[in-house]
Amino acid sequence: MPTAPSTATSTRLLSLLSLLQVRRDWLAEQLAHRLGVSDRTVRRDVDRLRELGYPVRTARGPDGGYRLGAGTDLPPLLFDDEQAVALAVALRTAVATGAGIEEAAARALTTVRQVLPARLRQRVDALEVTASGPGDAGVDTGVLFALSAAVRSREEVRFDYAAPGSPGEPAGTTTPPRRVQPHHVVVRGGRWYLVGWAPEPGEWRTYRVDRMTPRVPNGPRFSPRAVPGGDVGAFLEARFKGSASSDAWPCTGEVILGLPAARVAPFAGDGLAEALGPDRTRLRTGSWSWAALAATLARFDAEIEVVGPPALRDAFADLSRRAARAAGR
Repeated sequence: MPTAPSTATSTRLLSLLSLLQVRRDWLAEQLAHRLGVSDRTVRRDVDRLRELGYPVRTARGPDGGYRLGAGTDLPPLLFDDEQAVALAVALRTAVATGAGIEEAAARALTTVRQVLPARLRQRVDALEVTASGPGDAGVDTGVLFALSAAVRSREEVRFDYAAPGSPGEPAGTTTPPRRVQPHHVVVRGGRWYLVGWAPEPGEWRTYRVDRMTPRVPNGPRFSPRAVPGGDVGAFLEARFKGSASSDAWPCTGEVILGLPAARVAPFAGDGLAEALGPDRTRLRTGSWSWAALAATLARFDAEIEVVGPPALRDAFADLSRRAARAAGR
């Protein structure tokens, strides 16, 4: 079993692998020149990549070139810090908003997170995704991290905001700096939004994250307040649809599941999943009947705390009695 390479060696191996991926054939002396090492070091690093499972082939010819071939097994992957964080963010977004790959993305995210260094794991964990509808949102991950960190630390954020465009104002025009107390970073309909309280003019506001350019440092700490109605999903629906409620189902309930949000979001459907902690998730969702809603929630195979309404609690009691009869008890 190969020993773990040093930090310097790992960095060089990553650089070598990147070079092998960008063109078909490399001469040994070309690789040595690009990496700033000797031909002998290149040969040792190539052998190391082979030990790790990468199919580096020796090209024919008098100069002893190399090429990266296709293998039959997936070798260990090497990423620099930015690549590793980007991968984790992409997986977390796929878990919350992906279409058909949510469960696989959740497993992959768990695997990636376990091998991340502590400094990178903290950055990834700072990003909590609240899912409200499917979509594929693309924004600057640095902005997402900054906003998520401010939500957790309860610090005001200052930012420039690009206008969407109007008859008198072209798209992209930067408006005067804003100051907001951030409360939720939410994905809805394929876009990221920040929901927060604007001290001036003293009201709740929703901002598109892709139009935000944060300023540093953050502002003072603040005491959090509840979103109108107590539900960020309903608040967003009211803003976008002009309605007072987002409850499209005749029976809508709210529970707290003993699972991380990454495990809940893929199966939340059109509900709203919000992380309350490492292993607690608030889920608001609905169905055509209370019995169907209770059965849908029971499939999570986790501890369930019913927040409300009482009709949902009664439906769980009925489901429990039916299950007991089915088990012959």
